[in-house]
Amino acid sequence: MTLTHETLELHTRQPFGIARWTHSVYPRTFVTFEQGGLNGQGEAAPNAFYGETVATVQAVLPALLECLQDPWDWDGLHARLGAVFPHHHPSARCALEMAALEWCAHSAGVPVWRLLGLSPSPIPESSFTVSLAELPDMRRQAREAVNAGHGTLKVKLGTDRDVQILEALREEAPAARLRVDANAAWSRTEARRMLEVLDAAQVELLEQPLAAADLEGHAELRRFSRLPIMADESLHHVSDIPALSRSFDAVNLKLAKLGGPLQALRALRTARALNMDVMMGCMIESSLGIAAGVHLAGLCDWADLDGALLLADDPYSGLEWQAGHVQRPTAAGWGVQRV
Repeated sequence: MTLTHETLELHTRQPFGIARWTHSVYPRTFVTFEQGGLNGQGEAAPNAFYGETVATVQAVLPALLECLQDPWDWDGLHARLGAVFPHHHPSARCALEMAALEWCAHSAGVPVWRLLGLSPSPIPESSFTVSLAELPDMRRQAREAVNAGHGTLKVKLGTDRDVQILEALREEAPAARLRVDANAAWSRTEARRMLEVLDAAQVELLEQPLAAADLEGHAELRRFSRLPIMADESLHHVSDIPALSRSFDAVNLKLAKLGGPLQALRALRTARALNMDVMMGCMIESSLGIAAGVHLAGLCDWADLDGALLLADDPYSGLEWQAGHVQRPTAAGWGVQRV
């Protein structure tokens, strides 16, 4: 049995901006577990908002790798990871869980979704993100996405020119379905004011309008909103979902923030039990990380899995896209290969 890892710098085709920051370089750490001539791979996509950086991933991986003693013992892996770092380092834990699952899927000769006994339900069309930038550039992003066949755009907001942005993008893409993500940047007053603007632009959902900890504010906003309101930054752990169900209509599940595919599956089933809708989301990550989300996306109402499409140098290939529609992998494991 061998466990190895390496870190690569992935670059977006253009700077990717949200309300908190704009970046072009995304360090990602890739884990490979090998045993008996088979291997499994996983990706750690750390995000500083959830307390992780590439440095923290590299620092904790040696301790975490010791937790992978038997790739088939998924409950034991989760228990050991939790004992070492409870509720911390989710993307590093995600990489390890991904590697274990793919090794098992290769051993069984099936895709991971088959290994988990999931139904081959249709995968929702993924949105394509229009990131924050100067207005002409955001118009260009929307125009290029629509011309490439993307029918659903996710618009990043959280500025003092949000009304202008939304009006301009609706003009640029009159037939596109629009979703809005404020990345926790609005005040309660701003959010109430924006509801009418969102309605006028025929936006179909609103993601994380207020600060992550402001559950009361989200619950109040929800009473006035005709749009479903979705939690992203407010969701860190599976255990958060019962409280979130009182303030949000839906949750955005990202494997890298929840600790891996099995934890995302737990979160999904918990949300369903509480009558919440679900989006399968992503970070900026390679096709390896995106593939793991694709395997679960057929269980979801919405998908936001464009992270690898935004890259200039994706180190993995194998996912088949037709504009916003991604095909469910049929090859064993995650269905992607290192370029």
